[in-house]
Amino acid sequence: MTSTAGTGPGRSAARERDAHLVGLLRRSATGDQEAFAAFYDAVAPSAYGLARKIVRDADLAADVTQEALVDVWRSAERFDPDRGSVVGWVCSITHRRAVDLIRSTQSSRNREERAGVAGFERDRDDAAEALESAEDRDRVTECLGTLTGLEYEAVTQAYYGGLTYRQVAERLGAKLATVKSRMRSALQRLQDCLGVGA
Repeated sequence: MTSTAGTGPGRSAARERDAHLVGLLRRSATGDQEAFAAFYDAVAPSAYGLARKIVRDADLAADVTQEALVDVWRSAERFDPDRGSVVGWVCSITHRRAVDLIRSTQSSRNREERAGVAGFERDRDDAAEALESAEDRDRVTECLGTLTGLEYEAVTQAYYGGLTYRQVAERLGAKLATVKSRMRSALQRLQDCLGVGA
């Protein structure tokens, strides 16, 4: 018994169909819009079916099919029938377009997620820093209240007013050595109150 694989009426019909599509494609390459419309109608269902399997969304599959067939239109003159069937060529272009869409969509999602996480972390960090800053400010204010009058004036004028020891001494009408001594003792008391090591 001999095998009939690759022969028979089914195989012959497929060759005839492919030859017809090659003819339409060749005419499309010369700008024949009617030929391309007939070509489109013949291959679009296969392209759409493949795109739908890959992207799993009817609207996106229609977009992918449209883009793939525009690519086919633009590159019709490059089709080589010795390398495969027309439908196979169209499906490879469709597959490439569908995979590109999925990669692009995933890349966009990843960027959005990273931006969202970064924005959330930044907001959380800003809020935490503001809370810590407010708590620190309250502790400093509380500790400043434990200083003597001269110590308080010397520290606030030097640190908040930006004055030098000499300028603080002149403003307070005190000796420079006294201001320096009061500043040292005030800073030590603040360190102890705030629980900061020297």
